Amino acid sequence: MEYPKSSILRSSIFWEKRGLQKLILAGIVLPFALAACSPNNVRQDESLKKYFDSSNVSGCFGLFDNSQGQFIIYNLKRFRDSSYLPASTFKIVNSLIGIETGIISDEKMVIKWDGIKRWNEDWNKDLSLQEAFRVSAVPYFQEVARRIGRDTMKKWIDSLAYGNKNISGPIDSFWLNNHLKISPDEQLGLVKKLYFDQLPFFRRTQEIVRKLMLREENANYSLSYKTGWGDTEAGHPLGWIVGWIEENRHPYFFVLNIESSDRNIDMQNTRLKILKGILGKLGFFEGRK
Repeated sequence: MEYPKSSILRSSIFWEKRGLQKLILAGIVLPFALAACSPNNVRQDESLKKYFDSSNVSGCFGLFDNSQGQFIIYNLKRFRDSSYLPASTFKIVNSLIGIETGIISDEKMVIKWDGIKRWNEDWNKDLSLQEAFRVSAVPYFQEVARRIGRDTMKKWIDSLAYGNKNISGPIDSFWLNNHLKISPDEQLGLVKKLYFDQLPFFRRTQEIVRKLMLREENANYSLSYKTGWGDTEAGHPLGWIVGWIEENRHPYFFVLNIESSDRNIDMQNTRLKILKGILGKLGFFEGRK
């Protein structure tokens, strides 16, 4: 099999070929060392197709069980070989770079509203990083990108080997214009590294962003994610949810990618409905994993 250069699946093969079983970093076993692409650890689950069909969307889903080094994937070809605009999932990286460079001091840093009324009322006010991340406020992160600047942004995108690394076009919208693209596989690798403090940022920077991603927490599980919503070059609405679910201190990393021909799709609710349906079907939310 051939895999994209920076994909989590390709990274798995890299370590397997060298006979490396475990790699210790600060007392943590790196997930790379646990996974190797073979019929034994990549299970393609076509039963998940019904969750996409019931919402009249196409797409893919991938889940990585870190403790077992096991993948569950629906639509492997799309997951592994296709790339799409990251849309608001790029707010993960935008936040990391902003905090690391000092453009953003911490999650409480407020950027003043510019006074321009936009379609989402939650954006039409002064927002802290924490608030802006939760409501996915595009104007807040556009201002962050402008303050970071093209040269610094490019340096970090290259260092992360983020997708195709193309940030051409306006500095405040390159993640929305279909120039920058990333595969679902690469998205999974990014959030996995973020969870384990393996990205090239200070620990504090990664801790802040992980906290921003936490959306649900109770006695059975914690669910952390970032959503994204944009249009493909064909004009189709595209939705993402990338993150992890943790039960009994075991993280499971996931990526959901969906696409629709319906311009009026309720993307906000559809993508979360599909994600929770799949995770529920796989046995999550009960604290038994």
